[in-house]
Amino acid sequence: MMTIDSTVARVTERIVQRSEQTRSDYLKRMQAAKINGTARAHLSCSGQAHAYAASGEDKPTLTASNAGNLGIITAYNDMLSAHQPLQVFPDLIKQAVREIGGTAQVAGGVPAMCDGVTQGETGMELSLFSRDVIAMASAVALSHNTFDAAVFLGVCDKIVPGLVIAAQTFGHFPAVFLPAGPMVSGLGNDEKAKVRRQYAEGLVSREELLATEMAAYHGPGTCTFYGTANTNQMLMEFMGLHLPGASFVTPNTPLREALTRQGAKQALSLSALGNNYTPTSDILDERAFVNGIVGLNATGGSTNLLIHLIAMARAGGIILDWQDFSDLSEMTPLMARIYPNGMADVNHFHAAGGIGYMIGELLRSRLLHPNTQTVVGEGLENYTKEPVLIDDTLSYRPLPKKSFDEGILRPVAKPFQATGGLKCLEGSLGKGVMKVSAVATEHQIVEAPVRIFSDQSDVKEAFKAGELEGDLIIVVRFQGPKANGMPELHSLTPLLTILQGRGQNVALVTDGRMSGASGKVPAAIHVCPEALDGGPIAKLRDGDRLRVDAIAGVLEVLIDKEELDERPVVHRDLTKNQFGTGRELFSVFRSSVSAADAGAAVFGLSE
Repeated sequence: MMTIDSTVARVTERIVQRSEQTRSDYLKRMQAAKINGTARAHLSCSGQAHAYAASGEDKPTLTASNAGNLGIITAYNDMLSAHQPLQVFPDLIKQAVREIGGTAQVAGGVPAMCDGVTQGETGMELSLFSRDVIAMASAVALSHNTFDAAVFLGVCDKIVPGLVIAAQTFGHFPAVFLPAGPMVSGLGNDEKAKVRRQYAEGLVSREELLATEMAAYHGPGTCTFYGTANTNQMLMEFMGLHLPGASFVTPNTPLREALTRQGAKQALSLSALGNNYTPTSDILDERAFVNGIVGLNATGGSTNLLIHLIAMARAGGIILDWQDFSDLSEMTPLMARIYPNGMADVNHFHAAGGIGYMIGELLRSRLLHPNTQTVVGEGLENYTKEPVLIDDTLSYRPLPKKSFDEGILRPVAKPFQATGGLKCLEGSLGKGVMKVSAVATEHQIVEAPVRIFSDQSDVKEAFKAGELEGDLIIVVRFQGPKANGMPELHSLTPLLTILQGRGQNVALVTDGRMSGASGKVPAAIHVCPEALDGGPIAKLRDGDRLRVDAIAGVLEVLIDKEELDERPVVHRDLTKNQFGTGRELFSVFRSSVSAADAGAAVFGLSE
């Protein structure tokens, strides 16, 4: 048997020990749910009549106790490009499962919001909380307990994590995740970034900026940069919830349709009614999450997953912490350069060998647990193959053991950098994280005076007024989950990039989020404790010196500890963050949410 890398083994064992009680409690609940089985067969006659009333030709099959019924949870809407292709999925799924003697019903829909639309707007303050709304909405949909398995249709930032939390909660039955795929490539990322910088400097008009953005985001499918949405898709393969090779097949193609149909059949084939029962609780164990974290680091993925993976794991009784991510980052090579860590998009990455190539390389280098359970059986080796259509039939063939473009995707032996894309920071300011995969080494240490802000709009005004001069660290506080829902501050990226381009040593420090598309300016984010909790970040004053060191993992206030301890905590009137754009409906979320390093969740999960 192939031995696993010692660090991977050590971190995994640490997670197992830390999670012993909560994981045991979770598995006991799942075992009890397995024994109770699906309620459909023993619903009252009235209950069954309600459940089947609109099912048309499927009614006779639904009343047969030996026929599997597949629940569909969908994030479809036609305002967001990533989710618009999901419109046709339910009909494809129903047709597919009828071919194997089963049925499928849309159990319910969940909201899907886009951080790209709400970036810099008040709606962003609902974004993180939408993950937990999605989990709860899925629970409502599945609470009828009339299903033997489920498929989850969703793609973007909070949607997949929320759906995974729900799948874990209903972990006694199988779940397969069916993605929609990325839009075909549009305007190049380098040109898009250039025009954004020019607009921030006032060199091009808003009309020119809009034309550029429309040329980049131009059709159905996920945005093609490597942000949170596409990081989610990578994780679903590394963790065994997708069909192999499903993540980056573009929408509305024969191969995409074939994968959707096969995914539906596969989900139903894993139910307790057959001989291949594979509940989600068997797939998402500690090893699966470690594999996901390795994939996150190897691809230079989104910082948002340092929050989401923790919440996803806790739904199954598994307790992760940021040190796990950091330790795995130290031994995981950065194998990919995808925008914003490079100029290629996910379509180029997929063409170069994509996830299948990476998994094969990491397996051969003993950096992944090889024998995890997946929706296609035991072993990640299944995910080193690519899907193809041969005579209109879905088949798989092995991927070559080489990259087709080493400017985008490299082997473990020749990575872009020796360590992964994420770093845990800790010191007298508290704890935070940084995405370093796109940050040049010379910018990974910044020591400078701070300029304090409590709103990103004030940063933009200071920039326009020419006030952000010299080396400086911009601190934007009162952006944590309790303060205002922890919005992303990605709209600050163009101006920070301009300051860095002028030769200034600049960094961002915040108790908020940045973005899955965090770029080349060092950003220490998710700082805990947050300002509203009285964290040290609430004691900072303009002119204090900070040291942000992504190499040593340090986030340090360079003043005397006694002075810092004695300083009063600054308070901010957050009234304006409590109303408008639906924010008043989320007051219970803000008052009960956990810290970022505990997943920023609004329910206790398995603890």
